[in-house]
Amino acid sequence: MTPRRFGATGRSVHPVGLGCMGLSWAYHAEPVPDAEGIALIHRAIDLGVDHLDTSDAYGPHTNEVLVGRALAGRRDRVVLATKAGLTRGDAGGGGTKYKYGRNGKPEYIRSACDASLRRLNVDVIDLYYLHRVDPDTPLEETWGAMAGLVAAGKVRWLGISEPKVPQLDLVHRIHPVTAVQSELSLWTRDYVGDVVPWCAGNGASFVAFSPLGRGFLTGAIEADREFGPEDFRSTLPRFTREAVAQNQRIVEAVRNVAERRRATPAQIAIAWVLARGEHVVAIPGTRREKYLEQNVAAADIVLTPKELAELDAVPAPVGARY
Repeated sequence: MTPRRFGATGRSVHPVGLGCMGLSWAYHAEPVPDAEGIALIHRAIDLGVDHLDTSDAYGPHTNEVLVGRALAGRRDRVVLATKAGLTRGDAGGGGTKYKYGRNGKPEYIRSACDASLRRLNVDVIDLYYLHRVDPDTPLEETWGAMAGLVAAGKVRWLGISEPKVPQLDLVHRIHPVTAVQSELSLWTRDYVGDVVPWCAGNGASFVAFSPLGRGFLTGAIEADREFGPEDFRSTLPRFTREAVAQNQRIVEAVRNVAERRRATPAQIAIAWVLARGEHVVAIPGTRREKYLEQNVAAADIVLTPKELAELDAVPAPVGARY
């Protein structure tokens, strides 16, 4: 495993970080017990993982608290990333049926940062993302407020999630973009042709979330799988019963390569993401130590040109992302 540069920070990170969202929310009826979540994060750090990703929207808030507790005594060993700007409220009906909003107002961003610092129990956040662009607030005002957090010593570097290239050009002129975080996997390639190259050309890292297709590319989701209301995937078109059945052909292609390499489908899926460029890192999430260890080991898999061509040729998925 060769560490990868992290933006223009002068720091390098393990190619595989840990997305912490699933420990607290999204795919299960209940969050993991704190002791189990902390133990998993500690194991990740012991394996060399030095990039943890959370957000004030996960829980909401509880994931930051968990990550903060896990970092006690280990803070200097990781790049700590969190986010603001995506808000959640209960839309009624329970489960994961939440109403999402966006808030990029400068005063909100400043207060959200202070709240994250308290929950994480840290003096400074390494990487602070705008979780989503707020269409009702000029982006330059939001980014200016975030740059102010850097000037105040509360944040080291800035990132943005799921932007378009013109938005990146705009904010990068105001304050450098250290990282862009967007979904990237064998079944989500929306940003491969524009944002991933933008990052390479502007000294930014591309941080791939959901590199396992929200678990689909592991091969563990059967064709007849149905998702309960507590599972965020039940709201996604790509996870309807019909789409899951048709998308098995993507998993089969990944599994074919995995069997030849004596690897897991998840490892092949992560290796494909990492092959998009040396500036690309992945942040798969998991609740299980066994899968954590497998994900981290994917950084050692180098796919051949033939394997990459085979994977590049997999069909587009049935169903939209959201």
